[in-house]
Amino acid sequence: MATSASVRKSTQDFVPIKEIRDGIVVLKDGGILYILMASSTNFALKSTEEQEAVLIQYRNFLNSLDFSIQFFVESRKLEIEPYLESLRQTLKNQTNELLAIQTKEYIEFVKSLVASTNIVSKFFYVVVPYRPATINIGGSSSPFGKISSLFGGGSKITAAMEESDNFAKNKLQLEQRVAVVQAGLSSAGIKTVTLGTEEAIEMFYKLFNPGSVDKGVLTSFTS
Repeated sequence: MATSASVRKSTQDFVPIKEIRDGIVVLKDGGILYILMASSTNFALKSTEEQEAVLIQYRNFLNSLDFSIQFFVESRKLEIEPYLESLRQTLKNQTNELLAIQTKEYIEFVKSLVASTNIVSKFFYVVVPYRPATINIGGSSSPFGKISSLFGGGSKITAAMEESDNFAKNKLQLEQRVAVVQAGLSSAGIKTVTLGTEEAIEMFYKLFNPGSVDKGVLTSFTS
């Protein structure tokens, strides 16, 4: 009979990610993906004609895709303490008595507002996946496998070389998909930026650790 210790699994066993390399998320099942952070747009403030134009562009974008993508929204509790600290520094250096009073009152107002209201910030992401064809590394059908078989079987070095070569090819295919997605969303007025390795790690850390302290915004968009 198996003991509880023998069937106990680590947290990593439940995470589908193998590694994050060059900003690309490599999954344990062989798939790879890029994560794009997307800007928001205030659709309600646009005129009827502008709204119709956005919807048409977005519809055309979706209809043009021959691969699947995923949209998801992440909500985070707004971290207001760095902003309050900057206000405290302003108050400390303020020489005008009236402005000092107003700054102090404003700090108290912000603190009471945050305490009474659950203010969250939303982040919008687009997942662009690519699933390469299954390759038998070092197998008889592989050119690397045929060469290595002449020397008594596959080697770790040969497998690593082929894996690196496959990664470069798959990365190129994925980047082409990303370019299509970015161009399509841009036509609808939505800016996107690809998350780097550290940014992707931070995002997944926060997703898998929702109780962790928010370290701030991953990146920003400029006009």
